Amino acid sequence: MPEVKTFETDVAIIGSGGAGMAAGIEARDAGARVVSFEKAPEPGGAAIISGGGCLIVGTPIQEKNNIQDNPDLAFKDWVKWGGPSVDQVWARYYIEHSLHDLYFWAESLGVKWADMKSQEGNSVIRWTRPEQSGLGITSRLIDSFRGKAGEIVSDTEITKIKVKNNRVLGLEGINTRTKESVDVLSRVVVVTTGGFNSNLDMVLEFNPILKNDRILEGSGRGSTGSGHKLVQEVGGYLTHMDHIWFYVYATPDYRDPAQRRGLVFRQAPGYIWVNQQGNRFHNEAQSGGNSASPALMAQNPRHAWAILDTPMTTTMEIADPYYRSGDKVDRKKVEELLENSPFIKKADTLESLAEKIDVDPATFLNTVKRYNQAFDQGLEREPKFNKPLKFSKKFDVPPYFAVQIFPLARKNFGGIKTDIKCRVLNKHFETIKGLYAAGEATGMAGGHINGQAGLEGTMLGPSIFSGRVAGGWAAHEGGFGKGFVGKPNRE
Repeated sequence: MPEVKTFETDVAIIGSGGAGMAAGIEARDAGARVVSFEKAPEPGGAAIISGGGCLIVGTPIQEKNNIQDNPDLAFKDWVKWGGPSVDQVWARYYIEHSLHDLYFWAESLGVKWADMKSQEGNSVIRWTRPEQSGLGITSRLIDSFRGKAGEIVSDTEITKIKVKNNRVLGLEGINTRTKESVDVLSRVVVVTTGGFNSNLDMVLEFNPILKNDRILEGSGRGSTGSGHKLVQEVGGYLTHMDHIWFYVYATPDYRDPAQRRGLVFRQAPGYIWVNQQGNRFHNEAQSGGNSASPALMAQNPRHAWAILDTPMTTTMEIADPYYRSGDKVDRKKVEELLENSPFIKKADTLESLAEKIDVDPATFLNTVKRYNQAFDQGLEREPKFNKPLKFSKKFDVPPYFAVQIFPLARKNFGGIKTDIKCRVLNKHFETIKGLYAAGEATGMAGGHINGQAGLEGTMLGPSIFSGRVAGGWAAHEGGFGKGFVGKPNRE
């Protein structure tokens, strides 16, 4: 018989990203024993590779910069951006708790909030970034959980949630390294397995219109929808699964043998995007999924080329651990990508570049010419799409580069349906006793907190916050603590 390793705990968490670690901290603070099971060799999930920005209202950084903000204004922006399918109860709940129960709470764990940035859809600046981006906040969560005697069991894939008479009894799984079976006895289970955007089959299942297009996987490598399937098998309800946030600025990872994996590249503000006809089609400064993605999806075919000259490549970043750790970018590896990827073309002239990417040279050259003319005329914005030129420049320093970009499935805005205590609900909106879920597995929180789109900052922030809520109430059901209470921004 194969070896079986048994764990006994009060709260078992599946996943160890931002939501999982927040849940673990909250449950440990309540006095519960907690074990987190992670299928990857190291904890962190998708949160650790994220940009780290969180929508937070009323921060000291806002006050220092005389930015007038309030929960009502943030809520108005949120609903306007996400549309009628926003879970307004959860959106309001997060906004009202974002200052004390995310910003100051994270600071108490050693997180240092660095700066703010203007982001699409927000009427004031409230997107707040920690030092070292997603790595900075997630690593502090991991360290804090471990410091509170929480246990992380890596290389362990959970294959079953054990349920009897609508009550969770524990988990079953396997150690992917030793092949040892794992049996978990637990009074409560919290699912924080992330999204499913690194499972193209699942992405296309809920977006069949894209089956004839090249779509890239783009979330954490463990974001394969495993938690969704586990919950569904025990009667949990999945909602708004077709709500997926696609990124535009992504190119295939040439190191991936299947070339299904995408690389998100940023910090090249001067670049322009052209379609296969050689025309610009969007204001490149508006790169969010609510505006840029539909613009790319409307092209025929559904891909484009990001055009850069040499100075523009010097600030280019790749949001992948191979190329970037926190705020530190490995420039040598970025240059390696520029030189070796078959999806990136390089030429000494714009005419030659047009030939290499198979677009009409006359149309392409005219597109670049019109863009350059805006600088010659001293305009603050280029006239075609009203793009601000403050951080841009002329295309005038060869060699020139064209990076082929495709839609990249990045974030899930639908997922496991929960109530306000993060209890998993079935199709009748009844609870499954002892089963909780949080983070991107729940569409960031509740099942669909963002609706069809998300203001930047409304992904990681609600994921971590919902983890705290889940951990507090899970511990309470297990006989520890008073549940999650928190402190609203305003009483």
